[in-house]
Amino acid sequence: MTRPVRVRFAPSPTGYLHVGGARTALFNWLFARAQGGQFLLRIEDTDQTRYSPEALHDLLRDLKWLGLQWDEGEGVGGPHGPYTQSQRLPLYQKAAEELIAKGAAYRCFCSAERLEALRAEQTAAGKPTGYDRRCRNIDPGESLRRAQAGEPFVVRLKVPEEGETTFHDLLRGDITTPNAQLDDMVLLKRDGFPTYHMANVVDDHDMEITHILRGDEWIPSTSRHLLLYRAFGWEPPQFVHLPVILSPSGGKLSKRKGAASVGDFRDKGYLPEALFNFLALLGWGPGDDRELMTKEEMVAAFTLDRISPKSSAFDETKLEWFNEQTVQRLPVEALVPRFREVLGKAGVDLSGEDDARLARIVEAVRPRVRLLGDFAAQAAWYFRAPSEYDPKGVKRAWKEGTSANLDLVADALSSWNGPMDGEALGAMLHGLCEKNGLGPGQVMMPLRLALCGALIGPDVSSIVAELGTEESARRVRAAQAALSAE
Repeated sequence: MTRPVRVRFAPSPTGYLHVGGARTALFNWLFARAQGGQFLLRIEDTDQTRYSPEALHDLLRDLKWLGLQWDEGEGVGGPHGPYTQSQRLPLYQKAAEELIAKGAAYRCFCSAERLEALRAEQTAAGKPTGYDRRCRNIDPGESLRRAQAGEPFVVRLKVPEEGETTFHDLLRGDITTPNAQLDDMVLLKRDGFPTYHMANVVDDHDMEITHILRGDEWIPSTSRHLLLYRAFGWEPPQFVHLPVILSPSGGKLSKRKGAASVGDFRDKGYLPEALFNFLALLGWGPGDDRELMTKEEMVAAFTLDRISPKSSAFDETKLEWFNEQTVQRLPVEALVPRFREVLGKAGVDLSGEDDARLARIVEAVRPRVRLLGDFAAQAAWYFRAPSEYDPKGVKRAWKEGTSANLDLVADALSSWNGPMDGEALGAMLHGLCEKNGLGPGQVMMPLRLALCGALIGPDVSSIVAELGTEESARRVRAAQAALSAE
């Protein structure tokens, strides 16, 4: 194939964006970028009974959040629009008429009641269910007259009754289906809407799609699609059927077994960079031992032959590791807006805080952050004094004589006129310990507890430098009053 690569992601807006669908979109995006091609987003909404405007909104939001910006499609436009199938009905109806005129398709006037009775009869007889082609050989003139008289009909493809249909999958090789197993599928429904099969093929041809990367659940449909391409006389695209993503227990990944949508993981505090990296490695690898990769590195390494046809299990523990590593590796400037959002949701108003200060705080606390929500627990106390103290920390750090020791600290902080940096303050605090014959643990542990309400946190002297000596002294006095009264 010498044409420029054009791929598409074509979801139905009927529910949330499943991580399996996101992985399919991601592989399409990577392939397009690796080949210097284009990535399209098409909305397949021909099933109007299940269409949800809210689902469409969430779908577009989640794709953008994950970083999968499309070159053509919904909201972007392009030369092959519209990119929403319900807006393309005349195109499908014209295509159906062309197939009828060529003798490759026919109108079927069988009622829903007859078809239901036929299925029941076939099931009772232990036979495969399928259309019996009753209308296949109606005279074309009679068919046209009945249609013009207003008799309801669907349009069906004339599937060859003998032989077999073979297509080549770039991952799995040749896949063959005997034509006897394929009934004359419906192309156009009574309401004028196309079936998935018809719209899919017409749109992929019209939008000049060169490669179709989709889930392996569509393998049984691909032979039907190939027959449609042949009926139209069109060159089919190349096919890649991607393996399913399994739950850790081996079954289908679903909401019932935990988070299954992109929105779930966003709401749980995962970074899009981490989820992108993790999903890319579910069924694909760069050819070496690398795991933590930038998008640019993944694009440079992405080839179809490195996709495995075997299913992969979704390991959220591994995803957490990816997220933790991403938090540590991202430039601190990229984390500051997320820090603002997380703290805002926790009720901490950061509107008056400048980015430089927030960047220092993010840098100080991120070694203990796995999910974005951890920022609230690790850093909210920078902006509001603790109102309670960790009981385990109190038991460990608050001993007889602790309050007296902190009197020394509070006095030293209140009278400090030296530089406001961690190194100088640390030297002052350690000098205070030596002068009064105190071990660092007798001072630093309860001081940390007083400042942030827990024993886990950044270096104590850096906390004092960030809070300021006056605020630090106030917090020491507040802790003395609260804990000495217990």
